[in-house]
Amino acid sequence: MPGLLRGVARTAVIAGTATSVSNRVSRRQANRWAAEDAPQEPAQAPPPPEPAAEAPDPLEQLKQLGELRDSGVLTQEEFAIQKARILA
Repeated sequence: MPGLLRGVARTAVIAGTATSVSNRVSRRQANRWAAEDAPQEPAQAPPPPEPAAEAPDPLEQLKQLGELRDSGVLTQEEFAIQKARILA
């Protein structure tokens, strides 16, 4: 009797493995076929670049920096650094 149960168990394991492998192959083939059947979308050209924004007016920037310095937001050193950057 133990030999019979061992044989039945072995058959069940082999059958389960075969079913699992068969299902995996079927899914893989179905996915491949679906990808081949999917309509190929034409490559779209990238959108045109946005026009470059106009350079801000240096005088306006200096006025804003001066206001920030006068209100205490910027120190005199920070003001000088930003002023040099704008004028460069």
